[in-house]
Amino acid sequence: MGVASAHTPSISVERLTKFEHNDLGDLSDAADAAIEAGGGFGWVKPPPRHVFEAYWKGVLLVPERVLFVGRLDGAIAAAAQLVLPTRNNEAQAFSAQLMHHFVAPWARGHGLAKLVTLAVEQAGRDKGISMINLDIRETQIAAIQLYEGLGYTRWGVHPHYAKVDGRMIRGFYYHKFLSPEAEADSLSETAQMNPGDAP
Repeated sequence: MGVASAHTPSISVERLTKFEHNDLGDLSDAADAAIEAGGGFGWVKPPPRHVFEAYWKGVLLVPERVLFVGRLDGAIAAAAQLVLPTRNNEAQAFSAQLMHHFVAPWARGHGLAKLVTLAVEQAGRDKGISMINLDIRETQIAAIQLYEGLGYTRWGVHPHYAKVDGRMIRGFYYHKFLSPEAEADSLSETAQMNPGDAP
């Protein structure tokens, strides 16, 4: 009698530019589940489905927002957005935000969170971005460990970042240079502008 082999799920990450088949429903379901599990995303409770679907459709229409999704066996189970600076924001044209990053609870443990983060970073490099910024609730322990493991530097704490179930929660602010050269250039420019701060 043969022994059934364990199923090895297929995982993939892609930039999503249009919804096909069950994508919109899968994405809304995954985000719903992540919000219910305390996964951040701004919402404390999932919004009505029509609101969520309108939100996702809107994301694809905004030129400065780049949506990445992670798939588990073909179904969308994770997502994140690379938010680029607007054209009139020349002073911060070198940096972008990583926002609304989540993995559905049923899809955790397969490395999707890391793969999606790395895809966002690579897209930033491809677009000439040299720094990624992000902020996160202090309660999102696994995500904090992921970001710090990938080299993000915590530079600030907001003591009144979010209010969930009547309790005030701190927020942590992070940044990461997307290449050693970008970091060296930034540190050199800072030292030239503030010579008194140099060690």
